[in-house]
Amino acid sequence: MSFSNDTCNKIIFQKFYQDQSEGLLNYVYYKSGNTGFAEDTVQESFIRLWKNCARVPLEKAKSFLFTTATNLFRDRLKHKKVVLKFRERPVQTQTNQDPEFLMQEKEFKAKLDRVISALPEAQRITFLMNRIDKLKYREIAEILGVSQKTVEKRIHQALLVLRKEIGKI
Repeated sequence: MSFSNDTCNKIIFQKFYQDQSEGLLNYVYYKSGNTGFAEDTVQESFIRLWKNCARVPLEKAKSFLFTTATNLFRDRLKHKKVVLKFRERPVQTQTNQDPEFLMQEKEFKAKLDRVISALPEAQRITFLMNRIDKLKYREIAEILGVSQKTVEKRIHQALLVLRKEIGKI
């Protein structure tokens, strides 16, 4: 019986790359806090998927990518503590805002970055995948290989820490 695998079809693979590369990039960035490292890891993960396309069915390809990226992350960083630095956001050019408000906003952002960076890795990644990438709990659970209840618990715990450290706004 002949087996045809869509993963090895160049057009399907390119479409899969377009659909999955940004999410994978964000995932590795959340783990590492390093954009260059995240970009390299995404490319290496897709190269490994292409090399193994005959053995990885398309429905398992996303899981393969995230597992590969996780393993590359672990191999390269060897359990070093990661301090997450958020991407620089464009500064508003409006100058008609109250300087005190702008200072408070900057201080709040710095505090928020510190609190999120201090979250345990599993909570931080899960929280950012939900809040930044807008992934549903089910999607996060599939990507991380955990139950949906685990995802719910991690996000709940992250929110508790954020509320405690930052307070209600």
